[in-house]
Amino acid sequence: MIERKKYMSLLEKWRDKKVIKVVTGVRRCGKSSLLRMFREKLSDNGVEERQILEFNFEDLSNEPFLDYHVLYSHIRKNLCGDRMNYIFFDEIQMVENFQKVVDSLFLLDNVDLYVTGSNAYLLSGEIATLLTGRYVEIKLFPFSFAEYIEALPEGTPHDTAYRHFSEKGGFPYTVQIANDDEMLREYLTGLYNTIVLKDVVARRKITDVMMLESIVRFLADNIGNLSVIKRISDAMTSQGRKVSVHTVENYISALSDSYIFYPVYRYDAKGKQLLKTGQKYYLVDTGLRNIINGTKGGDLGHILENIVFLELARRGGEIYVGKVDNAEVDFIVIKGEAREYYQISLSVRDENTMQRELAPLQAIQDYYPKYLLTLDNDPVVLHNGIKQMYVIDWLLQN
Repeated sequence: MIERKKYMSLLEKWRDKKVIKVVTGVRRCGKSSLLRMFREKLSDNGVEERQILEFNFEDLSNEPFLDYHVLYSHIRKNLCGDRMNYIFFDEIQMVENFQKVVDSLFLLDNVDLYVTGSNAYLLSGEIATLLTGRYVEIKLFPFSFAEYIEALPEGTPHDTAYRHFSEKGGFPYTVQIANDDEMLREYLTGLYNTIVLKDVVARRKITDVMMLESIVRFLADNIGNLSVIKRISDAMTSQGRKVSVHTVENYISALSDSYIFYPVYRYDAKGKQLLKTGQKYYLVDTGLRNIINGTKGGDLGHILENIVFLELARRGGEIYVGKVDNAEVDFIVIKGEAREYYQISLSVRDENTMQRELAPLQAIQDYYPKYLLTLDNDPVVLHNGIKQMYVIDWLLQN
C-alpha cells in the first residue's frame, strides 16, 4: 500500500486541533485507505483501540447507524471520558441529518473528528454554513504520477510509466490489475457506472439517463476545450436530442458535485478579473476517458493538459484558464497574492509552435513564475524568464 505522504502529513498537522477534518474526493480514490493508514499510525503512536471509533456507512453492518439519533447515542455511550477520542465517519453523506451528529460531537473537548464523502453535498448550502469555521477540507485525488511511479516495479522507465498512467489512470486499485486489460476495463466501467448511477442519477433523481451519458461523453471528448453550456445544448439538439440549457447546467453541476469533472473558469490576466462566460472541464482521471469514449488514440495534448491540471489541483491554489488579449494561457494558479502561469504543449521543437506557445506568456508583464511544460525530454531552457521543462520532471517534483 502506497503511503500518501502529502495527505498523511496534512492529517498529522491537524490532529487534535479543534477542527473537523473533511476528506473529499471521487469514489475509490483512496479516502478509506488513507484514513485506515492514519488510524494505524495513531495506534503505532500509543492511541488505544478503545479511543478509536470508526463507521463505514457503505457497510451493511452499520445500517442501524444511518439513523442519526442511534448513531449519536452509540458514540456517546462508547466515548472514553479521560482521554482524546478519534472518530472516523466514512461516506457520512449517507446519514440523513449527519450534520447534527457532527455538530454535537464537535462541542466535546475530547473528540477529534475525521469525515469522508464522495459528493459535494457533504459541504453544500446550509451544511457548509453550519460548519463554517469548524472544518478543513482535504481534497483527495487518484494517484499522482509520482505516487504511481512509486507503485510500479523499481526501474520502470519514466516515459513508459507516463504512457501507462495516461492510458490507465491513477485509481489506486488499477495499479494491481494494470497488466490485465480486460479486468482493468471491467473495474473502471463498474466504477464509472457506480459514480453516474449512484452519486448522480440517484441523488439528483435524474430521469433521462441517456441524456446524462451523452453530456458525459461530450465533456470527456472536449476536455481542454472551452465549453459554453449553450453549445452543449445545441450539440445535443443537432443530434436529435433536444435539451434545455437549464437541464444541461443541472446535469453538469451534478457531475461536478460527484468529483468526476472539474470546471475551470476563465480569468483575464491583464484586467485581473474573473470572466463570466466560458469554462473548461477536466476529468478526475484520464483512465476513465477511455471507458467513456473508447480508446481512440490521438488527442494526447489534451490528455497531457488534463494530467497537468490534476497535478496543479493537488498542489493547491485557485486554478483558472488565462485570457491575455485574444490569446490563452492554459492555466493561471493564484495563491494569495502570488500567481503562476503554465502553458502546456506536447512538443515545441518546431520553431513556429515554440513561438505560438511562448507568445501569451510573454504578453504578461509581471515577474511571477511562468512555465512551458512539454513532453520533449530536453534540459531546462529559459526564454527571457519563462522556464521550459520536461513535464515528467515537473510531475515528479514535490
